[in-house]
Amino acid sequence: MPAMLNIQKISNLKEINGLKQQYFAQSTAPLDGMWHFGFAPMSAHFGFYENEKLVGYCCINSEGYLLQFYLAPTANIEIKELFTLIIQGNSSAIGEIKGAFVSTAEPQYLSLCLDTSPSFKVNALMYEQNKSIVFTPHERIEMTLAQQEQLDEFVEFAIAAIGAPKEWLTSYYGNLIKRKELWGYWQNDKMVATGECRLFDEFQCGYADLGMIVAQSERGKGFATSILSFLSEHAESKGLKAICSTESGNIAAQKP
Repeated sequence: MPAMLNIQKISNLKEINGLKQQYFAQSTAPLDGMWHFGFAPMSAHFGFYENEKLVGYCCINSEGYLLQFYLAPTANIEIKELFTLIIQGNSSAIGEIKGAFVSTAEPQYLSLCLDTSPSFKVNALMYEQNKSIVFTPHERIEMTLAQQEQLDEFVEFAIAAIGAPKEWLTSYYGNLIKRKELWGYWQNDKMVATGECRLFDEFQCGYADLGMIVAQSERGKGFATSILSFLSEHAESKGLKAICSTESGNIAAQKP
């Protein structure tokens, strides 16, 4: 490890709040809310210290993948030297790194990943609302705001539709319900879709991150466009610009 540099695990994320502010400020477009405000807070954070002064940090999930990496311009260490040290597993504090997730809106972090990785693949595509483009839903629908007593129903629906872990879904949906950011759509008393309009408490506060799930039996019927229209209008009513993402393999969701 370079002289005078110390890497320590951070237990209180408020300690790096200023660095996170700088991290998001340098991005060229809004970053995926699910990754950075859903998965990142549950992951391990490590601070970079020079002479006991915090000059950067990184975020690594439980599977050993790097999610965030930032080094302040005031740091003395060369950024590529530090990044290579971490990626090669030469930090005793961090340990082995299997890979990294990075957005094309993070030019410095992306450049470091491309310089040190033998291969890469596209996992997801990110979209930002363009008000000059108007899409007409197949059918205008009104979704219903989720209530606490409906939590189990939402969880079971998502398990059946996408196979996400029950424990994680219970916590995730429970939080969205408290924040009034989760909606459902029913037909004949059967839930057929969910919609999320996630707001940001800090960083990217001018945006709303949209998400949805449609029951497998109801896909291809125009529900996704109708839900997206409902959620986009809700975001706009709050003066926010909508963003959303989809897996790269989900071709149907990428159609205009």
